[in-house]
Amino acid sequence: MVSLAYASRTAPANVKGARVLVVEARYYEDLADELLAGAEGALAAAEAVATVVTVPGALEIPAAIAILVEAAARAGQPYDAVVALGCVIRGETGHYDIVAGESARALMDLSVTLRLPLGNGILTVETEAQAQARARVAELNKGGGAAEAALAVLSLKRDASAASVGED
Repeated sequence: MVSLAYASRTAPANVKGARVLVVEARYYEDLADELLAGAEGALAAAEAVATVVTVPGALEIPAAIAILVEAAARAGQPYDAVVALGCVIRGETGHYDIVAGESARALMDLSVTLRLPLGNGILTVETEAQAQARARVAELNKGGGAAEAALAVLSLKRDASAASVGED
């Protein structure tokens, strides 16, 4: 049995050169800038290659991922991992619950169905202040964390594939 472990905040060695799709929702421009800066920083530190695509809001992220992952695979240039970035701030209506829940559910469905390492960096918060603290690279850096999560699962996937090749 091979041990498959990942230490947080350390770029796994086996993800260098990985092709990573980053899909960001620009509904909140300033938050999107911070989330993207964090994700790009983490991907650069791991020497991964990022493709960034922008969509209007969080509900559009899963569909964009499904379309782009399929197109890349058909073109013979599949993505190794995906990072979803966006923000949903609770308002006065129940729309927050729909957007937060459905985007998360769709991302999980994609990840499991496609066996696709996916970092979910869609913030779901009560206030803009909470969103700012989570998005800022100098604070909680959730964009960077989402990229690191995707890379960690990619590393695990690669280690598991290598281990199964060596089994009798």
